[in-house]
Amino acid sequence: MIERYSRPQMKKIWSDKSKFDKWLEVEIAVCEAWTELGEIPREAMTKIRKVNYNLDRIAEFLRVTHHDVTAFLKSVAESLGEESRFIHLGLTSSDVMDTALSLQLRDAANILSQDISELIAVLQNKALEHKYTMLMGRTHGVHAEPTTFGLKLALWVEEMKRNAQRLEDAKRIISVGKISGAVGTYATVSPEVEDLACHRLGLTPAPISSQIIQRDRHAQFIATLAITASSLEKFATEIRSLQRTEILEVEEPFEVGQTGSSAMPHKRNPELCERICGLARLMRGYVTTSLENIALWHERDISHSSTERIILPDSCLALDYMLSLLTPVIKELKVYPENMRRNLELTQGLIFSQRVLLALIGKGLNREEAYEMVQRNAMEAWQQKKSFLSLLEADNRVTAHLTRSELESLFDYNYYLKHVDSIFERLGLTQPSP
Repeated sequence: MIERYSRPQMKKIWSDKSKFDKWLEVEIAVCEAWTELGEIPREAMTKIRKVNYNLDRIAEFLRVTHHDVTAFLKSVAESLGEESRFIHLGLTSSDVMDTALSLQLRDAANILSQDISELIAVLQNKALEHKYTMLMGRTHGVHAEPTTFGLKLALWVEEMKRNAQRLEDAKRIISVGKISGAVGTYATVSPEVEDLACHRLGLTPAPISSQIIQRDRHAQFIATLAITASSLEKFATEIRSLQRTEILEVEEPFEVGQTGSSAMPHKRNPELCERICGLARLMRGYVTTSLENIALWHERDISHSSTERIILPDSCLALDYMLSLLTPVIKELKVYPENMRRNLELTQGLIFSQRVLLALIGKGLNREEAYEMVQRNAMEAWQQKKSFLSLLEADNRVTAHLTRSELESLFDYNYYLKHVDSIFERLGLTQPSP
């Protein structure tokens, strides 16, 4: 289902044709290495470079062999003839499958890296656009102190930069090849062949392997994708929350002709962000499977293989899809500064309570006494829906230390903007991305 909605480039990587193309690429690279070492005649290598396979024939052979690599090799042999004896020379199935899988994962990581870069650019532009757009900062879901929508988005920019770095690290860890034979001893294929073949494929030889490339590498890759998906869920959850009718500070795009409900024509639901949140749960589930794939009988059985045919393509396809959903949501996000201002003033000045507290402490009061004075007035303002400033001005204990003009000066929204520029400069957010 995910594959149906994912972008063509990512779908292509995980197609059967792409998989078999990568298998053939590995087989040819190994043959090139054997040729360089004098084990395969150069005239035979000329024919081997033109070798091919037939998907229909692989399917036919598979019904008999019940082994996809041997079915693949039979099809390859048909296209080659006598020189087919040099194909798969000294190799085991996992030499081909695992090395080819590394190529697929590397290609998928490159696409995801581009996806992430596009989202970062959109987030940066939106953050700069709303650098000074004030909104209520909330902790525990409750009004805390003012911040700006630009700062919220800048926080997301920095998180996505960390995700980009994590993905680069995971790509490096997974970009290894293994051409070391049945149990990794190089008994039937030399380390020189592995070095030469991996160099041709643009991979680093695994320093040591059993019959397979060890699955902690794949677990790190899946975990990295799941962390990134969880970040996307975090952003989507915030948009969903801010889109609630009672808040309505932002809203995901809603196109002409779109419907939100079969029953209620007025509904404009954050369905794209909800979809992202649901898929993030799926991604985290795949992490559990990838971790369980690390421990195999005598470091190699086939229990990991069946799960990887699902979790590796699905994780890449799902994250690609999630990024393709969120990037236009951020780019076309509807932002309502007037509602942000309205929500800032909902509690009639309570959000300035810390400023009053600090001002009283600055006048010489101890913290406990000042906190009690401010909290008592704050609770009355909250419960009686009265102006916090008016209650403070009527409290002789407060006015004994702060004049009316001093109190009024504390209720200034611009106070919370004084370090916005320095935060953006520290993050390198100084101009819109192209």
